[in-house]
Order: sequence, then C-alpha cells, then structure tokens
Amino acid sequence: MNRTAVVQISEDQLDRIATGFIKAASGFSSQITITRDGHCVNAKSLLGFLSLMRDHGEVELSAEGADAGEALETLAKLLETK
Repeated sequence: MNRTAVVQISEDQLDRIATGFIKAASGFSSQITITRDGHCVNAKSLLGFLSLMRDHGEVELSAEGADAGEALETLAKLLETK
C-alpha cells in the first residue's frame, strides 16, 4: 500500500514529531518506508526520518503487512501536522 503525505513540520517541531513518528511506526508490525526524491529509508529509523524531513513537500509512505492501512493513515497524519 502507498500513500502520499505533504510534510508540513516546522523546524522547531521536527525533533518532537520525529520522536512521535518513530514511536508510532515502531508500534506497527508492517514494514514501512518513506521515499523522497529517489531516496528510500526505513520509517522506523530516526536518522533515516530526519534525513528526509528537513524540507516541506511530498513524501511517499509505503507499508506492507497486516496493519499497513492503519499505519499509513496514522503516520501520514503525523507528517501533515502543522
């Protein structure tokens, strides 16, 4: 499953959102990735997350597993929070 999310995280909230995102992603059994500009990272990796989230704009979330739909919905909401 795939879902596009529009990242709207302000720089002063990046660390807080990153921590919440990684915690949420780690709670799902599905394999989840984030892709931006041809770079793909494990959504459960803090360093990977931070490497792609410095700028606003679209990212592609992908998930494979029993809870993939719920994972994508939850994680997209976290990224689109202003």
